Amino acid sequence: MKHLTRALWGATAACALAAAAQAETITIATVNNGDMIRMQGLTDEFTKAHPDIELEWVTLEENVLRQRVTTDIATKGGQYDVMTIGTYEVPIWAKQGWLVALDDMPADWDKDDLLPAIAGGLSQDGSLYAAPFYGESSMVMYRMDLMEKAGLTMPDAPTWAQIKEAAAAMTDKDGEVYGICLRGKAGWGENMAFLSAMANSYGARWFDMEWNPQFDGEAWKATLTDYLDLMNNYGPPGASSNGFNENLALFQQGKCGMWIDATVAASFVTNPDDSKVADQVGFALAPDNGLGKRGNWLWAWTLGIPAGTEKEEAAKTFVAWATSKGYTELVAANEGWANVPPGTRSSLYANEEYLKAAPFAKMTLESINAADPNNPAVDEVPYTGVQFVAIPEFQGIGTAVGQQFSAALAGTVTAEQALKSAQALTEREMRKGGYLK
Repeated sequence: MKHLTRALWGATAACALAAAAQAETITIATVNNGDMIRMQGLTDEFTKAHPDIELEWVTLEENVLRQRVTTDIATKGGQYDVMTIGTYEVPIWAKQGWLVALDDMPADWDKDDLLPAIAGGLSQDGSLYAAPFYGESSMVMYRMDLMEKAGLTMPDAPTWAQIKEAAAAMTDKDGEVYGICLRGKAGWGENMAFLSAMANSYGARWFDMEWNPQFDGEAWKATLTDYLDLMNNYGPPGASSNGFNENLALFQQGKCGMWIDATVAASFVTNPDDSKVADQVGFALAPDNGLGKRGNWLWAWTLGIPAGTEKEEAAKTFVAWATSKGYTELVAANEGWANVPPGTRSSLYANEEYLKAAPFAKMTLESINAADPNNPAVDEVPYTGVQFVAIPEFQGIGTAVGQQFSAALAGTVTAEQALKSAQALTEREMRKGGYLK
């Protein structure tokens, strides 16, 4: 009997070793945002269900991630089988034939459940080319206790003038409380995401209908001047180094009266395990100037599969799992409904458990639905995209302009110098790209 047991154990071990030897490893490049870190912590559930697929993670800061995945896919480097990419890259890369279409996802994945605003930005010629992990717009997150102490009330739809008034009233620099925290770190998806959306509400635009850059106009001057005034008078020190994660940490520590940023941050700032001010956070729509456009953006972090990967089926299996309703329920079971990835599925916003747990849900959905990537500015534009311009050249141009504006925030150049440089470098790149004669 002992010999039989030993033989059975040996056979089982041999099968396990064989399965391990046959397991396919897929490499996933992702961003170091809280929702992605959480996903990595839950992937034991995936590997239990799919022992033939092993996961290898490459987790990077946002600007570095964009640079690495763009280089890899453009050169057909083949380093990654799944890439975390955004609403900007998907349609451009799909046109280039760089992404695998996701038209054959499992029926229970339920493509029709995706929010139209999100799915539309990830589609090309009727095909979906990336699966949204979470979707977002931007909104105002503010300290209700500090607003009350200042004798002010935050409207649901504030103006920029009201934001400035509130920032001034809440600032207590001696107590290390700053009225407003905004992105200052250079990058087309960092400070320029915020500033491009802000500029839309000021009547500014990146280009006119002939693709002429518009940084020499009054609307951009007003945008940058007001941004610098807010940050220099009521913002934290060293703001030119602050992106999403840095401002999140400041807000959670109670150092920001207001923060205008991604709606996805709402679950983090209201989580009592991480946020000292979790029970004091209110929400409002991104500000406007009465011109018909609010300063909010539209974005989705998505999982895309590079064309040419030798592990397409395994990659699709993982992407379907990570962006499914089942994954949402897994997060809810482990972390609570307030912490599930938001902004991608209609069913989530019909879920009473979620609506009860997430006081920010209604404002998030309203912000996402209000963003119009086809008509982002007050005046007509030749491009799509709210906080970006959906052309291949924008990644380089946007980051270069962001460096000028970050330098202005750091005080090494004036607003006038930054705008002049932004105009010149953008015009030069647009001529090089053939947009201008």
